[in-house]
Amino acid sequence: MERSMMTVQRHILEQERTYPQASGDLTGLLWDLTIAAKRISHQVNRGGLGDIFGETGEENVTGDLVRRLDRIAQDTIYRAMDHGGHLCVMVSEESPDLVRIPAKYPKGKYVLIYDPLDGSSNIDANVSIGTVFSVHRRISTAGDGTMEDCLRRGSEQVAAGYFLYGSSTMVVYTTGQGVFGFTLEPSVGEFMLTHERIVTPPKGKYYSINEGNVSGWDEPTKRYVEYLKEKDPATGRPYSLRYIGSLVADFHRTLLYGGIFLYPSDHSNPQKPKPKLRLLYEVAPLAYIMEQAGGAALIGGERALDIQPTSLHDRVPIVMGSKQDVAQYEKFLGESKPVRAAARDGKTDGATKDSKNASTRFNSTSILET
Repeated sequence: MERSMMTVQRHILEQERTYPQASGDLTGLLWDLTIAAKRISHQVNRGGLGDIFGETGEENVTGDLVRRLDRIAQDTIYRAMDHGGHLCVMVSEESPDLVRIPAKYPKGKYVLIYDPLDGSSNIDANVSIGTVFSVHRRISTAGDGTMEDCLRRGSEQVAAGYFLYGSSTMVVYTTGQGVFGFTLEPSVGEFMLTHERIVTPPKGKYYSINEGNVSGWDEPTKRYVEYLKEKDPATGRPYSLRYIGSLVADFHRTLLYGGIFLYPSDHSNPQKPKPKLRLLYEVAPLAYIMEQAGGAALIGGERALDIQPTSLHDRVPIVMGSKQDVAQYEKFLGESKPVRAAARDGKTDGATKDSKNASTRFNSTSILET
């Protein structure tokens, strides 16, 4: 089939067909997500014409102001995913607790974790925003999904991806068999393959970080960023700063062009570092994509996909991008102890002490096999 005629639905289905025992549940789940994304894309493109800009006056569970389009995206995804029989439970960045499947609908074998609209603070400025999603296979046996089904290491994901709403609407996803990108063709209403097997360059020339927060960075991060600014043609420095402030947009650029994205904790109070990004909704799925594309992702000096969440809304620092760039950052950490304090809202419990030796490691076999 010609590349220009490969739709995301056809692509997912053809991957499924390579495994005769596949049930089709994951395929159906991903199809439903693309329908939700098309509806959200339509609302984003209407912008101010639909009176969807501005805030609702509420805060979500993590303290961020809820915007009207946040609520629209949350409701759109829920309505698209609650009845298909593929899910046993959902978790949303906008909801304080588990998002249950209504009793009247069948319960499936997957868990959906999602950020309905990442970068919503940029909505009014017409900056690229996105939806991030993560899929796990349930570990409970039947019925409603449980908290245990949701609090999983990123290495256990069976699919992850994001929808990017910008100059064009894209979906980038992986099921453990590489990373693929599709662009929405408005004339036919289909996502068409435009980025086949995305591979992040092993080394880049860009860095992405909010330099307005420099006073709160830890010392290794300060030294590393200064290193990137130094002129040294032999090592490709100085690097150029690229920062949008919308995570999906910054990640997408880093994925395609290489380099490094950093969002360290705020160490203004060294005894209680304050990380920003959410482990389950943002960091884990994007780290999974980055690794599948040949890059790397670290939390406090450890592989991001090995970190065990302890609650639905854990926040973490993150460094991810080209392997060589992330390895260079790791050198700046030196012999310093991994910053576990930043892994869970500044708490230093030992819940992840066994993460480096965890038996659950990344498995490149797709869940479509089962």
